[in-house]
Amino acid sequence: MAMTASSRAPLAGGSSDNERSPFVRLNELLAPHQPGKPLISLAVGEPQHPVPDFVGPELARHIADFGRYPANKGTDPFRKAAGAWLSSRFRLPRPLDPESEILVLNGSREGLFLAAIAAARYVGLRPGKPAILMPNPFYPVYGAGAGAAACEPVYLPTTVENGFLPDLDAIDEATLARTVAFYLASPANPQGSVAKPDYFRRLKQLADRYGFVILSDECYSEIYTREAPGSALECAGPDFTRVVAFQSLSKRSNLPGLRVGFAAGDKKFIGIFLELRNIAAPQVPVPLQHVATVAYGDEAHVEENRRLYRIKFDLADQIIGNRYGYRRPDAGFCVWLNTSELGDDVSVTLKLFKEAGVRVVPGSFLARQQPNGFNPGAGYIRLALVQDGETTAQALHRLVETLG
Repeated sequence: MAMTASSRAPLAGGSSDNERSPFVRLNELLAPHQPGKPLISLAVGEPQHPVPDFVGPELARHIADFGRYPANKGTDPFRKAAGAWLSSRFRLPRPLDPESEILVLNGSREGLFLAAIAAARYVGLRPGKPAILMPNPFYPVYGAGAGAAACEPVYLPTTVENGFLPDLDAIDEATLARTVAFYLASPANPQGSVAKPDYFRRLKQLADRYGFVILSDECYSEIYTREAPGSALECAGPDFTRVVAFQSLSKRSNLPGLRVGFAAGDKKFIGIFLELRNIAAPQVPVPLQHVATVAYGDEAHVEENRRLYRIKFDLADQIIGNRYGYRRPDAGFCVWLNTSELGDDVSVTLKLFKEAGVRVVPGSFLARQQPNGFNPGAGYIRLALVQDGETTAQALHRLVETLG
């Protein structure tokens, strides 16, 4: 069925639960209750592996740089390191120009939010109400960005039937014609699905035909246990026109508190984005960029990170087995379980907390209701396998024992 202009939740600015942080809602849901066993949280996707050894010494070497304002576009060494990493990691049409096609960010979340406003400036007037498309479930900052850009968020349901990626053929032409930007998460959060090159090429064809920007959220690209995911930049053409990829060190390097990432791609978009950030965003401290420069030049700590996640997914394979529709995700560190036969996802979340002391997120909190009343996250729970192996195994055993 075609995805029409009415396929959306209420616009930003209201006070419905749909527009609030899923983690605030989870806190409120669980606040009246006590965990039935010592608490294990698998709710927040905050990596818990050790911080790489080079972080402390590199910060110490550059501590004096906290005494000056950084340039908003990022240091030359950082942008060169990010560009070199992209070229070594992905099969790009050509190397990106660090001077004009890469921009430092305070982590990918800040970039993904402001990118919606930059996209509206890049694209200009649309026929009808400007729209920003996004998967459903989705990272909440996408919806916030659409609201800040005065665009209508159009939610594209991602289900097991469409491989947990938006069905591009289901979007009607009238919606595409007024689209400003298309947020795509590959690897997807929460399901871990990965877009293949054919999918990226099809999306790029639509972007070229209708003039919108692809905002490709690739922050989970380095957490995989089998095949390395690709990038939208690989299928963007020689000038990366209308394609911008977002990366972060939070997951790749186990540095969620560093708050360093980057945007890379379309030169015109990056220029508009930099102008916006010059007046609307804080700079990234230079000492942190020095750490990030070293991080993008080292793969040993990343492979160790992957090894630790591989162990935990091996545990999930063994302990969960074929229960709750479990499948090992293509990438990322989340598990997306279908518990609909056991009750609604909110009730299951409460049961796990009150009886097993395991904190998870209801899938319906991570998604929005479609016009037909269908919430594609309903009936699912999300687990983030961020704890150590022993703690993860204990949590998974408790989950299976409690849910049966």
